Amino acid sequence: MSDFLTPRQIVEELDKYVIGQAKAKRAVAIALRTRWRRQRLSEDLRDEVIPKNIIMIGPTGVGKTEISRRLARLSQAPFVKVEASKFTEVGYVGRDVESLVRDLTQLAVNMVKEEKTQTVQDKAKRQAEERMLDILLPTPLPRPPQDITIETAHTDTTREKLRVQLNEGRLDDRLVELDVKEKVVPVGVISNIGMEDLEMNLKEMLGGLFPGKNKRRRVKVKDAMNILAEEEVQKLIDMDEVVKEAITKVEESGIVFLDEIDKIASRERGHGPDVSREGVQRDLLPIVEGSTVTTKYGPVRTDHVLFIAAGAFHVTKPSDLIPELQGRFPIRVELDSLGERDFVRILTEPKNALIKQYIALLHTDGVELTFTDDAIKEIAATAVAVNERMENIGARRLFTILEKMLDEISFDAPDFPEKRFIIDAKYVRDRLADIVKDQDLSRYIL
Repeated sequence: MSDFLTPRQIVEELDKYVIGQAKAKRAVAIALRTRWRRQRLSEDLRDEVIPKNIIMIGPTGVGKTEISRRLARLSQAPFVKVEASKFTEVGYVGRDVESLVRDLTQLAVNMVKEEKTQTVQDKAKRQAEERMLDILLPTPLPRPPQDITIETAHTDTTREKLRVQLNEGRLDDRLVELDVKEKVVPVGVISNIGMEDLEMNLKEMLGGLFPGKNKRRRVKVKDAMNILAEEEVQKLIDMDEVVKEAITKVEESGIVFLDEIDKIASRERGHGPDVSREGVQRDLLPIVEGSTVTTKYGPVRTDHVLFIAAGAFHVTKPSDLIPELQGRFPIRVELDSLGERDFVRILTEPKNALIKQYIALLHTDGVELTFTDDAIKEIAATAVAVNERMENIGARRLFTILEKMLDEISFDAPDFPEKRFIIDAKYVRDRLADIVKDQDLSRYIL
């Protein structure tokens, strides 16, 4: 999709889901378009163009993650979000930084496999249907030559009748016997390893040593059809091609969102936690600069993966990162804090606006929910007030406020005789009165 989008069009698409933050949207739009431009350069020059990695600076809940996630969807790129504070330098217990590349690669493989699955779905379904008919109509015993034509015609007629019944779902509950492959991994071989990637690789290795056996099971025709269709899909998909395409996707269009980058920045170089934070930065550096990471699908280069880092930077600042890492994030954008007017827009304008979500959810119970303009303003004002008195979590506060306010309606909706509710400012104030008055907001899960 990004092939056809200019930076201006990318911003317009982001505007459908994220309110405000024009500077951040502009920066990511340019970064995405630059990738498109790079692909059209000569091969020798293409390798010289490095990604313009971005640091987003701003408090939580202002749209940093959402902008990055929507950008990845626009470009149909593999995307992972990781918290930088969860990494530990080599030698300490925890996740190693290379795991983010392995996660990204696994995601890309799943994406490509899903795309391939869609293209072979119809063929797989047809082949599964033929296999099911073979199960339902076993091959008859050989007969004398003079009877072959008659028997074949009779069998074909019966097969077609069964096909019609199968497609109409009339055989769904009939039980059939099916050979199902089951992987056998010895119990107790894998336990308490501690490192998730090592555990994953061991499982893969043991899965090869113990490929499993066929187990005869009695299942309903409907479930058997799903099992057979999945088996046919696996036969039709070339996994070597899937892996090759997935690795290319990661290397050319992968996006990594490094959240809480400020948590590994340190003002002073010294002892204890500061040393550990700097160690994590130095471990991240080769990945961001461009290196080759070994994954179970083969080596993956990170030279052209786009990294978007984000942090509140209340105590630290980007310049507290080690100079080498700073140099790999040339674009800095500061996101604005959100006020009451922004919250009103967030509640109503985006395609996935919270108000629209709740109206649609309750409509499934036959409940017609209506929010008046003054109710929406009251919700926004309450969210601002709670953010000021507690930790400011930005737009995320709207989720908790709305969930608290609509708790009663959500619970009783299926049983209400009255199926129409109008949420006005008075209803909002009544439902949230205790919260607004009580100075000890820690008593509420908001």
